[in-house]
Amino acid sequence: MLAVPAAGVAIATGAISLEHARAEAEQLGPVVGFLAAVLVLAHFCDVEGLFQWCGAWLARRAAGSPGRLLTGVFVLASAITAVLSLDATVVLLTPVVLATASRMGARAKPHVYACAHLSNTASLLLPVSNLTNLLAFAASGLSFTRFAALMALPWLVAIAAEYAVFRRFFDTDLSAVTHSPDAAETPGLPLFALVTVGCTLAGFVVASAVGVDPAWVALAGVLVLAGRALVRRRATPLTVVRAASPAFLAFVLALGIVVGAVVDNGLADALRHVLPDGTGLLALLGIAALAAVLANLINNLPAVLVLLPLTAAAGPGAVLAVLLGVNIGPNLTYAGSLATLLWRRILHRHTHEVELGEFTRLGLLAVPAALVPAVVALWLSLQAVGG
Repeated sequence: MLAVPAAGVAIATGAISLEHARAEAEQLGPVVGFLAAVLVLAHFCDVEGLFQWCGAWLARRAAGSPGRLLTGVFVLASAITAVLSLDATVVLLTPVVLATASRMGARAKPHVYACAHLSNTASLLLPVSNLTNLLAFAASGLSFTRFAALMALPWLVAIAAEYAVFRRFFDTDLSAVTHSPDAAETPGLPLFALVTVGCTLAGFVVASAVGVDPAWVALAGVLVLAGRALVRRRATPLTVVRAASPAFLAFVLALGIVVGAVVDNGLADALRHVLPDGTGLLALLGIAALAAVLANLINNLPAVLVLLPLTAAAGPGAVLAVLLGVNIGPNLTYAGSLATLLWRRILHRHTHEVELGEFTRLGLLAVPAALVPAVVALWLSLQAVGG
């Protein structure tokens, strides 16, 4: 939370004017509100039992096979990340996957690593999948459906590339079973949560078509799920507020001000000298590579805040190339994204440690394998759909 006092220092010292700081906060305000709604939606899906049901589905589908479990984790984590945001995958799905692998007698490492990678890579599809997407969505000028149409092919290609790398990298772990699967109770299908999420997604499409801010649709989904939990006394108003993670929202606003100060004091000029021009294939590859490097140097959220103003004028193609870099690139290091840092903390809380060297070796293989074909897929989508 150092961003909050840092923002205060930046304003007090004149590194950024009060007017500019206010403008940055006002620009980020709608994005932060949308993020809060998505976080609450994911939390109350968990209250409805969605993630426990997901764990049971994974176990049934795997039928004792670690390889089939990995395939199920890829399918489930990709869908949850895309629809309920990467936070849901990291915070809610990762412990479920860890417990499911343990009950099956499978080595947990490939499956929990998949949650980390897919919380980043699989967050490419929808504006609601990641905070970086919400920022890029606002800068791109695209509609919700057009954004999804352009990112669908890169999303699929990147996930497929990650899957191929995982199967090869964890070949030994995926052939080992330590004990016979333990019996587990099968929870009922959380139909209310699934219907609510489905209606919310459909609402995003309709709202985009008629020019209504999708945040109102997210709020409606929250009111339905949170309202049901409140009526059934499975939550309190304080629970709803905590689910929105106000400290994290304040961090995002403060970080926007800090990045604005850094950009005003020379970083923007430095990046303009190395940022490729245009939206041809080579330019998109260069933009995505620069975004990936910057994400691992300063974290992906500051990286996207820095790069979006510099690329927005070039059109949606350049903005989406930045997004590919800041979403796939962080799989190289722990510090690349807030999601990966949070994932590591959650595993530590569950007494499951990860190795820095192994994580980095996996990232060195997976990041270029996913990023390069994803950029090519984006370029093809831009030719087909138009930007």
